[in-house]
Amino acid sequence: MDNIPVFKPLLLEDEFKASNEALENGWLGMGSYVGDFESAMQEFLGAEDRHCVALSTGHAALHLGFLLSGAGPGDEIITPSFNNIADFQAIIATRAKPVFCDIDEKTLCIDLNKAKELIGPKTKAIVGMDYDCLLCDHDGLNTLAEEHGIRVMHDAAHSFGSTYQGKKVGSFSDLCMFSFDPVKTITCIDGGLLVVRSEEERRRLHEMRLIGMGQPPEVMYQNKRAWTYGVRSIGFRYHMANLHAAIGLAQLKKMDDISRTRRETCIRYNKAFAEFEEIITPQTDFADVTPFLYYVRVPADKRDDFRAELSDRGIDTGIHWQPGHSFELFQDCRRGDLSVTDKIVDEIVSLPLHSMMTDETQQRVIEAVVGFFKCE
Repeated sequence: MDNIPVFKPLLLEDEFKASNEALENGWLGMGSYVGDFESAMQEFLGAEDRHCVALSTGHAALHLGFLLSGAGPGDEIITPSFNNIADFQAIIATRAKPVFCDIDEKTLCIDLNKAKELIGPKTKAIVGMDYDCLLCDHDGLNTLAEEHGIRVMHDAAHSFGSTYQGKKVGSFSDLCMFSFDPVKTITCIDGGLLVVRSEEERRRLHEMRLIGMGQPPEVMYQNKRAWTYGVRSIGFRYHMANLHAAIGLAQLKKMDDISRTRRETCIRYNKAFAEFEEIITPQTDFADVTPFLYYVRVPADKRDDFRAELSDRGIDTGIHWQPGHSFELFQDCRRGDLSVTDKIVDEIVSLPLHSMMTDETQQRVIEAVVGFFKCE
C-alpha cells in the first residue's frame, strides 16, 4: 500500500507541456513568462490598485518586503512566534529583530490584543499570518497598524485563493507575500510574489530582485536584456526564472478545481472527526478559503502515539510549527506572554491534504484517525 504524504503537488499534462515549452524557448532567466505570470496574478487577485512582483521564493518576498518597510539595525518587527522560520530569518536578514507575540486559540493567528502591548518606539512592522485554513483578523490588524504608524506584512503563504470580507487575499493588504514552493497550494517549483501598493515600491523591488541592476523589466519580459544599466541600491539574486513562471501559469488555470477539492476534503474531515471530544478541528465552514493544510489538535500526551499509529498505517503527518522563541538563535529577542502558543505547539498535527485528493485516500486518513481514538 502506498504511503500517503502530507503534501502532494498537482502536476498534470499541462505542467509538463508548459515546462517543455519554456525550455524549448531557450530563455532560462527572467523573461516573458515572468511578465505573464505577474499580469495573470494581478488579474486573479483583482488587485487593480496593487502591483505584483514575482520573486524566487516566499522568503525573498518577506525579506524585500521588510526592507521596504524600512526595517534595519535596532528596529523590531512583531510576529507570531507560531510561524514559519522563513519570517524570522527574513527579519534578521534586515538586521532588525523579531518580537514574538502570542496567537488567538480559535484562529491560531496573531492575537491583536497582545500585539498591541508589544508595540514600541522601535516597531517598524507587524506580521499578520494566515494559518492553514484560517484567516487573520485583517481589519483589526490594519486598524492597529494605522493607529501606530507601522507597516503590515500580510504573510499569505497559506491563503492563496482565499477571500476576506469578499475581497481576494492579496488585494487589500499593505504588503502581501505569497509562496509557491514545492508544497504550496499551487507551485512554481519554487517561487514567491510580493504585492505592493505603489509604483515606486514596484520599481525598487525590480532593482532589488536583480542584484540592484536597473534593467527595465519591459525589456527583459521580451526575452532580452539591457547591456547598460545603473545601480542605485543594494540588491539580491531574487528574480523568478522563466521555467518556474511557466509552471505557475499552468497551475493558476486549475485554481477552481484546486480550491473546490481542498474545501471538500476539509469539510469531510471535520464531519468525520466531530464526534470525538479529544480531537479539536478548525472552527470554520471553509466557505471563503482555499485550504493549504488541514490540522487537528490532540491531547499533548497522546500526540506521539497518534502520529506513530498513523505512520504504521502508511500515513504521514506533520507539525506546523516549532515556535520561534524555542530556537537558540532568537533567545535574546523580546517576547510577550506566549501561553497559548506553548499549548498549541504540543497539540498540533497536520494531516494529508492534496488537491483532487481521491475518496479512497481521504477514507484511509479518516479511518486511521478515527481508529486511534476509538481504541483509546
